[in-house]
Parts: sequence; structure tokens; C-alpha cells
Amino acid sequence: MDYRETLNWLFSQLPMYQRVGGAAYKADLQKTIDLLNALGNPQEHFKAIHIAGTNGKGSVAHMVASVLQEAGHKTGLYTSPHLKDFRERIKINGEPVPREYVTGFVQKNKPVFQKLKPSFFEMTVAMAYSWFAAQKTEIAVLETGMGGRLDSTNICRPVVTAITNIGMDHTQFLGDTIEKIAREKAGIIKNNIPVVAGRHQPESDAVFREVAAARNAPLFFAEDDIDVRPLTGETPLQKYYDIWVGNDLIAERVNVPLSGNYQRENIAVAVKVLDILKKGTEFRVRTEDITEGLEQTVSNTGISGRWQVINTNPLAIADTGHNPDGIREVVNQLKEMNYNKLHFVLGMVDDKNHNEILELLPKDARYYFCTPQIPRGLDAEILGEKAAGHGLQGLTYPSVLYAYNSAVNNAGVNDMVFVGGSTFVVAEVV
Repeated sequence: MDYRETLNWLFSQLPMYQRVGGAAYKADLQKTIDLLNALGNPQEHFKAIHIAGTNGKGSVAHMVASVLQEAGHKTGLYTSPHLKDFRERIKINGEPVPREYVTGFVQKNKPVFQKLKPSFFEMTVAMAYSWFAAQKTEIAVLETGMGGRLDSTNICRPVVTAITNIGMDHTQFLGDTIEKIAREKAGIIKNNIPVVAGRHQPESDAVFREVAAARNAPLFFAEDDIDVRPLTGETPLQKYYDIWVGNDLIAERVNVPLSGNYQRENIAVAVKVLDILKKGTEFRVRTEDITEGLEQTVSNTGISGRWQVINTNPLAIADTGHNPDGIREVVNQLKEMNYNKLHFVLGMVDDKNHNEILELLPKDARYYFCTPQIPRGLDAEILGEKAAGHGLQGLTYPSVLYAYNSAVNNAGVNDMVFVGGSTFVVAEVV
């Protein structure tokens, strides 16, 4: 099989949760354990930083990986989902896993896959771990897919773990309260391994303290120790920060290319993880590495889809925020932008809390409803009908690209186009 045929086989026979939803979700780590055993337990051959959370875990993972690259460490990065190419999920020092390795790994291990019948995600994690081990990666930054306790990435050897924040997402699998979801995310906390929580939340704080104490894991809250101060004079599309660790100014006027306001919190988590890493492990990180790594996050890792400018005339921005907390951040930042009219390209998947999200969206925008091209994509006509019930007006379009091009064509020079509602909507335009 060539690369395209290999991917088609993966997607069709071992569906990924992001495409098909609950049918691909497996609440059990035994299959991952069996698969890694069959592959010689590659996870034993590299150290890891393991990151969970409802929002921000991907951004934190990319920032941490970028800094470690700048510090000279051979750094693996596993994230999900991908936007354009499957290989985005598995990188070493910013370079995607080669196509030849993907095809060879699947071909070589097909008998094992056919015997164990792992999910798409389980097999992809095994592929990442095998690649990192084969390439003698020093450390890998691992983003959980969903939850943490039963996530396939949880079979790893972390030196630090982190949980960015807790919000209401994937409630059908993780639980319908902040406390229940926090307990699933806290499943990545390991015995005697430091854990960083992003922010204080009453319901989740108690869970983290309980689990960390039971596992003798030192617990830190990033917002207690790290102060990321935005500098005056910044523009909505260019952010500069001074970064303090306790009473020490460690990075001055850092120009972070990820310009979403929500990245302040993610920067704090990343810096706290790195602070623990350099003080308590053999991995050395200088303060200048932190500055350079944060400023080069996009060029070092290729991260995209986070408050990303995709057009300048008219200004068009895409962001992957897709749950109530993520959309709330998007809407708040839109209020800071200067434009005459907002053209909002909106698509969603079918298993989200649509009404809660739609109620948050600006009512004075013109909407372009569309369907992301995945099996879980919510039909644009249904989305339009739901949106009308919340006072949102617009037209439906047969594809994301059609909707986006229509928005750009309709927008005046001083208007703004925003694309979002789902990672998979953004994937079709970035």
C-alpha cells in the first residue's frame, strides 16, 4: 500500500473518534497495553511530558516542545486531531513522521492489528511511541485525546504532567459535572511525578488535591507561580508579554505568535512545566530558550488554527475553539476587534451542546452555515434552524470552502471574516 492507501485503510477499518464519534471510543487501556507489549514497549525508551485538559492542551504541548527544541533536546510531539495531514500528529523537532514510516509500520504490524483490533487512536499512539523510540528521542510531549485516565497516551513515562483547565466537553464519556470530568483528567497524575494545574476551579481543585495526595505527586497551580503580563500598546493581532516566575522576570517583551487572548493562561502552564523540568530533572532549559521557544512556536512546530490570520483584505481569522469555554474566549476577543461588519462562517459536529454555544455568539453578525466534511458533521440546514432560534441570521452553504469564499466576497475592506465552531471547519480553510 502507498501512503494514501494506508491512510484510507486506517480511517475505514479503525475509525477515529474525531470523525465518527462514540462508536470509536474505547474506555479501556488493556488494548493499548497489549498492543505496546506486542511492539516491544517503545514507551519505555523515552521520557515524556503528558498534558491533558479541556482547552489549551494542544497549544501548551506545542509551546513546551518548541522550547525544548530550542534547548537542544531531541523532542517528540504527539497531538490530535490533525488538520490537513495525518503526519501532523507525530513529529520530532518539528518534522512530521515520514510517509514511508507510516506505510511501513502499518504493513509490518498488520497481523498484530488484525488480531488485537485496536482503535485508530490506539494504533496511532503506538505508531508515535515506536517512531520516538526508533529515533532515540530524548523526551516526548504528549497531548491526550480525550479525558486522561483511559486515554491511550496514558501508557507513558512522564517526568511532569499538566492539566490545563476543566470545562464541559465530551460529557457523554467523561461525565456531566466539572468534578467528574476533572477526575478523568486527573487520571494522568502518576506516583511521585509533579503535576501542574492551569487554574484554580473550586470543583476541580478538590479533585486534583485528592488524587495528587493519594499518589504523592507534588501539585502546582500555574496561576499561583507564573505571571504572564500583557504589555500596553499591543495590537489584537500581535501580543507581547513579560513573564515572571515568582519575583523573577525571566522573559521580557516576548512576542508570542499565538495571538489568542486565551494563550496567556496556556503560556503560564507551559512556563511552569518547563520551570519544574529544569529544576527537577536532567533536562536543561535556559531562560533564553523559553523566550526563543515561545516566539518560534509556530515555525518550530507548525501549529495552526489558533486565532490564525488566513486573509488580510478583508481580515479573516480562524480558530478551533469548539466548546462553550472555547467559544466564549473567541467571542470576547472578537469584541476587541475593529470592523464594520462581522461575517461568521460557522459549522459544528453533531454531538456538541449546540444551544449553549449558539447562545454565546454575536447576534449582529452575518452567518454562513456549513457542514464539515466528516461523518459527525452537523447538517448546515439543521444548524441554520437551530441558530435562528437564538437570533442568528444567515444562509446555508454546501461546503465550508463555499461558505468561506462567499463570506470573503461579501465582506467590505473594513469588515472581518471569522471561521470556527469546529476543528474540522478550520481544517478546510487553513
